[in-house]
Amino acid sequence: MTILPTGLVRPRRWLRGHPLTFDGALALAVLVSMLCASFAEPGPGHRLILGSRTPEASSVLLMVLAAGALVLRRRRPVAVLAVTGVLSTVEFLFVDPPAPVVVSAVVALFTVAASTDRPTTWRVGLLTMAVLTVAAMAVGSAPWYSQQNVGVLAWSGLAAAAGDAVRSRRAFVDAIRERAERAERTREEEARRRVAEERLRIARDLHDVVAHHIALVNVQAGVAAHVMDKRPDQAKEALAHVRDASRSALDELRATVGLLRQSGDPEAPTEPAPGLAVLGALLDTFRNAGLPVEVACTDPDSPLPAAADLAAYRIIQEALTNVRKHAGAGAKAEVSVVRVGATVEITVLDDGGGADPVPAPSGGGHGLIGMRERVTALGGTLTAGPRYGGGFRIHAILPVMPRAGAPGAAGTTGGGA
Repeated sequence: MTILPTGLVRPRRWLRGHPLTFDGALALAVLVSMLCASFAEPGPGHRLILGSRTPEASSVLLMVLAAGALVLRRRRPVAVLAVTGVLSTVEFLFVDPPAPVVVSAVVALFTVAASTDRPTTWRVGLLTMAVLTVAAMAVGSAPWYSQQNVGVLAWSGLAAAAGDAVRSRRAFVDAIRERAERAERTREEEARRRVAEERLRIARDLHDVVAHHIALVNVQAGVAAHVMDKRPDQAKEALAHVRDASRSALDELRATVGLLRQSGDPEAPTEPAPGLAVLGALLDTFRNAGLPVEVACTDPDSPLPAAADLAAYRIIQEALTNVRKHAGAGAKAEVSVVRVGATVEITVLDDGGGADPVPAPSGGGHGLIGMRERVTALGGTLTAGPRYGGGFRIHAILPVMPRAGAPGAAGTTGGGA
C-alpha cells in the first residue's frame, strides 16, 4: 500500500472522486509544457536557448487540439492515442523544426498501457513507437540519428513501460485487497458455522437432560398418585425419587446453560461433563423408576476420549428414556458397551414386554435424531429399529483413538457400570 503524508491524503481522495477535473488540469499542464518547449531549441553544451524561435500558428493549433484530447484519455484511451499520434505525425511531416506535439502522444500511450492488458500494450506501444520514430527520422533537416529523433523513441518506449508497471501494481494491490476481504468473509462464515454447531450441541444436551428426567418424574409421580391412599410408604419413596430426579435435572440444566456464561463469570460450571464413569448412577435412576436394566461393559477401565465418552452416555440415557416412555411398565432393558479395536459399540435393547406400551406420537420426536447427529458428528454410525419377536434395538458404533490409558484414569471410564 502507498503511504502518503497526512496533508496529501485529502487532495488525493478529492482527485479520485473528480477524475475529469484531474485530466483537465493534466491537459493544461501538457499544453503549457509544449508551448514553452516550442520557444526553445538546443544550443551548444546541451543548453536550451529560449526565444530563439517562434512556433507557427498551425503548430499552436495542433498542440491545443492534442492537449484537449487528453481530457478524454480515461474514457477513450485508444481513441485519444490515435488522435494525438496522428497530430504528432502531421507536425513531423509538415513543420521543420517540429513543435513538441509528441508529448501528448507520450501521455496518451502511458494511459493506454495503464488501463489495458499487457498484450494490448505491446501491440499498441510498438506500433506507436514505430510510426512516431519513422515520421521523425524520415523528414526534417536534422540527421535521422539526431538527439530529438532518438528522444521520440526513448520517451514513447518509457511511457509504455511505465504504464504497464502502474497497471501491474494496481492489479497486485487489488489482488491483496480481494484476498483480505475474502479471508474476512471466510472468518465470518467460519464463526457463524461454529456458533450454529454449538447451538445444535447445546440443544441436544438440553433435550437429553429434559427428556430423561421429566420421563422419570412423570413415572414416579404416577406411582405416587396410584398408591397414595393404600400404601403411603411407597408414595413417599416415589416422591423422594421425584425430588432426586428434579434436583438432578436442575443441576444438569444449570451446568448446560452455564456454558453460555462469560469465561470470567465465577458462577460458570467447572465440573466435567457426564460420561460412562457415572453410568451406574444413571442406570440406578431407571431402576428406581421401575425399569429393570442389565448392563455388560468390557474393559471398564479403558478410557474413552471426552467426545466419545459423552456421546456414549447420552445415547444410553436417551435410549433408556425411550424404553421407559414407549415400551410399557413391565419392559426390561439391556445395555452393553464393548470396545472393538478402534471403535466402541453401544447397544440398548428392550423386550417390548410392557403391559401397556405407549405408542409414539405421530409427529415423531427428536430423540433418535439427536442420537444420530451425535454419532454422525464423531464419524460413527447408528442403527435403530424394531427387534424380531418384539422390542426395540439401538446400536451405535463410535470411532475412538486407541491409546494406553492408566487404570486409575478418572472421568472417562465405564467403571460405574
